[in-house]
Amino acid sequence: MVSESTVVEDYRDKLKEYQEIGIKEYWVVDPVPFGAAKYIGTAKLPTVSVYHLIEDEYQVSLYQDEQLILSPTFPNLNLTANQVLKAGK
Repeated sequence: MVSESTVVEDYRDKLKEYQEIGIKEYWVVDPVPFGAAKYIGTAKLPTVSVYHLIEDEYQVSLYQDEQLILSPTFPNLNLTANQVLKAGK
């Protein structure tokens, strides 16, 4: 989960590192949101970003509100962005 103190690490550093070592899927959960517009869009809404490794490069899908999260790694997953963003509250 992204916090103000980890935003650069979560969106830039980990993303680059995980892509380089071949992690197939990487999720960033940003409930506040702290991420820059280039990562979560200009609306700056709470966002679940799901990065999929395709031909050694991440492609991202952004999920907000009641959008159902699609995951190649977990094809039977049945969660919305809000369910993930509000987990543990």
